[in-house]
Amino acid sequence: MTEWLHAGPDWLMPLLALFGGLYVLIRSSDRFVDGAAGVARHLGISPIVIGMVIIGFGTSAPEMVVSAFSALEGKPALALGNAFGSNIANIGLILGISALICPIQVHSNILRRELPLLTGLTLITFLVLRDGVLSRMDGVLLLVLFVASMAWTVWISFQGPQDELIHSVTDEATVAPVALSKSVRDLILGLVLLVVSSRILVWGAVDLATLAGVSELIIGLTVVAIGTSLPELASTIAAVRKGEHDMAIGNVVGSNLFNTLAVVGIASTIQPFTLDKEIITRDFPLMAIMTVSLFLIGWGRNGKGRINRFEAALLLSTFVGYTGWLVWGILY
Repeated sequence: MTEWLHAGPDWLMPLLALFGGLYVLIRSSDRFVDGAAGVARHLGISPIVIGMVIIGFGTSAPEMVVSAFSALEGKPALALGNAFGSNIANIGLILGISALICPIQVHSNILRRELPLLTGLTLITFLVLRDGVLSRMDGVLLLVLFVASMAWTVWISFQGPQDELIHSVTDEATVAPVALSKSVRDLILGLVLLVVSSRILVWGAVDLATLAGVSELIIGLTVVAIGTSLPELASTIAAVRKGEHDMAIGNVVGSNLFNTLAVVGIASTIQPFTLDKEIITRDFPLMAIMTVSLFLIGWGRNGKGRINRFEAALLLSTFVGYTGWLVWGILY
């Protein structure tokens, strides 16, 4: 850490690249999603598919693109730190803050099916990771599981069109029509900015890690993970304030599915790598424990899942304690 303090202006450009890249990344993600959803509407795609897949993909687009570039540049620790750190932030920080604002009720039967699905897939991912190596075949397996889980989610969504979650999803996906030319322009511009800002962000994160004398994994678990989770934080708090509780948890469950399977799968398919031991012994176990906790809380009893303020405080305290532990390791 002392190396960074004495680095003088050397850290200024990486710091600007990191936070500037995060800002543009989040803004371009919104534009990309709006463009993709607009094009999908013009193609006659169902609002359920737009809401469950396209908009869901958009909230995890920052993690996907950042992790892909991290893998391309031979920085797998940054890629995994981003994915798993975002999952921890989604449950601990985002649901913790949201449920403190207003206790969250779970009404959706679809969501009650997705919670055990997320838990089961998290455990399967642990079996893939436990040998300490992520090969291309592991990545392909995770991507196949991701496609299968998304197909299953869309299928059960069509089986329960009156479900609370489906009402919220279709309302979000059904907006005033936008000209096809504007949708295409937003899609292309959003994608270009996603790629450019992710490249800048990765460069800044790697340089800062070098200057601070800390691992890229720590930078990925903290600054990058929290930064790329900001879209989920905004959308989840907005959903809670509107009384759309199932949508609030649905945002987190969907994002964590994308991160666990698609983000990690894409990164390891691009570049197989060996995992840092801390991922197996510290980060993934905490993520798994928080995922199981979300399942138990969200499932509830007699179909009455609920995150009350006490449980929200526990989730948030766990996140703060974990992040504080990581920061303490950086400083001392």
